[in-house]
Amino acid sequence: MAYSEVQKEATARYNKKAYDRISIVVPKGKRQVIADFAKRQGKSVNRFINDAIDIQMAESQQK
Repeated sequence: MAYSEVQKEATARYNKKAYDRISIVVPKGKRQVIADFAKRQGKSVNRFINDAIDIQMAESQQK
């Protein structure tokens, strides 16, 4: 069954309610380096960045 417009709209509404968006800027070419690294780790870029943030915040709280 195809992904309908109604389903797309419902997903967009849910995402807007459940998640915040953060936009980052990286030098040209670094986006692909990050994507390749994340893929080697078996993660999406989003998961890789979220994990990196969580690790840094946890390390900071331990100090």
